[in-house]
Amino acid sequence: MKFFFPQWQGSGTGKKIKSGAETLKEFVNESNIVSVPLSKKTLQKKNNINGYEALIEQLSTFKQMLFHHKPKTIETIGGDCGLEIIPVSYLASQYKNLGVIWFDAHSDINLPSDSPSKNFHGMPLRTLLDEGDPLLKDLLFTSLKPSQIHYVGLRDIDSAEQDKIVGDHIYAPLTLNISHLVSTLKKKKITHLYLHFDLDCLDPESFKQTYYNVSNGLSIKDAEDFLMELKAKFKIVGSSILESTAEDTKELQPIEHIVNLLMYD
Repeated sequence: MKFFFPQWQGSGTGKKIKSGAETLKEFVNESNIVSVPLSKKTLQKKNNINGYEALIEQLSTFKQMLFHHKPKTIETIGGDCGLEIIPVSYLASQYKNLGVIWFDAHSDINLPSDSPSKNFHGMPLRTLLDEGDPLLKDLLFTSLKPSQIHYVGLRDIDSAEQDKIVGDHIYAPLTLNISHLVSTLKKKKITHLYLHFDLDCLDPESFKQTYYNVSNGLSIKDAEDFLMELKAKFKIVGSSILESTAEDTKELQPIEHIVNLLMYD
């Protein structure tokens, strides 16, 4: 089941993320996408999180929508990375030992108190590990174990995040190796995957229409190869494509295959 959730408040003032999500939705061009409404609450910081009340409201709405629809699979066009606490926790409650593949330049595993920016899109994985803000944790269907998280394209990490990754032995290799990732997943007896895809995992030389550009990322070809191999070896039950700032669908043509791999079986 496909959802459109143009949440931007988790990125602070990143309203280009909202319009970028709208462009992605136009690019996918399907009539059966279910839209998650945004809150009208003002962007204010509370509990060390920018836009806190707006986030609670609209993430609660998304949770209720999943309760209602009870989808077997979820593909989300977004929006900032903070929205992931809802579909990932839902699917983790449905599929035992769900593997989460986090294609992202950033580790998104800060506590609110440690976050330099106080933007929630840098905190979803910490929340999914059942740490951080109590009300946001209460929105989870279930929590993750550190062994369920696997990074691809990670290269911009805050010091507190690095401590968490090392301390919890979270999969975060320095070099890309799809065979190693596949063997790691199989050793853990993981059969079902969620593919989180923040477009900033890509190198700006390949694609730069994203909220943060970080050098030395994946090429488009690398990303396509990873996605195709994961889809061949595992059952994909959820995916997302997030943090685009493209203003025209023509800007998305270079990643058309990536979009198709993430949005379709």
